[in-house]
Amino acid sequence: MNAIALVVAAGRGTRLGGGLPKQYQDLGGRPVLAHALGAFAGHPAVSAVRAVIHPDDRAQYDHAAAGLRLLDPITGGISRQASVLRGLESLAADAPNAVMIHDAARPFVSAATISATLDALLDTVGAIAAVPVTETVKRGEANRVSGTVERTGLWRAQTPQTFRFSEILAAHRAAAGLTLTDDAAVAERAGLAVALVEGSEENIKITSADDLNRARRHLESRFGDVRVGNGIDVHRFGPGNEVILCGVTIPHSHGLIGHSDADAGLHALADAVLGAVGAGDIGMHFPPHDARWKAADSSQFLSFAVEQARERGGVIGNLDVTLICEAPRIGPHRDTMVQRIADITGIEPGRVSVQATTSEGLGFAGRGEGIVAQATATVRLPFGPSLP
Repeated sequence: MNAIALVVAAGRGTRLGGGLPKQYQDLGGRPVLAHALGAFAGHPAVSAVRAVIHPDDRAQYDHAAAGLRLLDPITGGISRQASVLRGLESLAADAPNAVMIHDAARPFVSAATISATLDALLDTVGAIAAVPVTETVKRGEANRVSGTVERTGLWRAQTPQTFRFSEILAAHRAAAGLTLTDDAAVAERAGLAVALVEGSEENIKITSADDLNRARRHLESRFGDVRVGNGIDVHRFGPGNEVILCGVTIPHSHGLIGHSDADAGLHALADAVLGAVGAGDIGMHFPPHDARWKAADSSQFLSFAVEQARERGGVIGNLDVTLICEAPRIGPHRDTMVQRIADITGIEPGRVSVQATTSEGLGFAGRGEGIVAQATATVRLPFGPSLP
């Protein structure tokens, strides 16, 4: 089945504070949206993922989407319903068999829930993740109980809400301009059958500051297996008038010699991340005798390492790299390097450190013959057999 995920992230969601919409708030070193996008991008049954975003949020989106293979985002409308319709229309030319509509503010959707909603389409037009209501439900007026609601048969709707594409597109077109609370309501109005698939209490929706704090506590408990990896890389100076370090081009009296772009900083960071999750080193994945990597941009090596961590269910905790050289001076470029590493890896700049020192004239680095980079990466993994 050709199934595309549509992640709705066009809302403002600013009431929890922090100066950013809730989908871009930090959650374990990555924006909330990054967790939601990654859940679908890493699922084997999902053909592609597209986000629907606010036109003012492109920079934040690019940061959240770093390292993920996604379709280009599109801008949303004045309401969630209008945003979903725009997303569906953007997929109409390709006409997938199925579409999964998911709220960006639900970062912990599981692979099992995604699979269950897709599997349900074998027997019905639509299926939504939901959890049965177990608490007693009261009706209230003026802050007083006015009645008890029979909870038998009541469910709390979640996302993803998954449908056969052509049917939900037609239903949304017919409901344009109305105000319905979710996509299942759009389907119900069109007379489409919608199945209930039991979701998970972990599939929480972040709305308030309390929700975000609860999500952070959940993440800490879920990713309690902390791994640390180290990396070191050395490149000698040679002909040239610039060097590339931590993804930043710096004018210099010499260049660095290497099969790729010789970015010692990114090479060390990539090895540190790979080491933390037991995935070898960049020489194993990008052998220097392979012509494909001649003069390659080293950002792809670090992106690959981060993807290896995320495929194992990991979250990058922090990245720290120290550059050892007499020249060029690193200080004027430090902030740019930090931001570049954050952009490549999709983590917050506050979780990235770039340090620099000299070797006091000692050794090959002290003689100005080359540059050394040493890096440490912390990766949080779920408890259990998460590694292949």
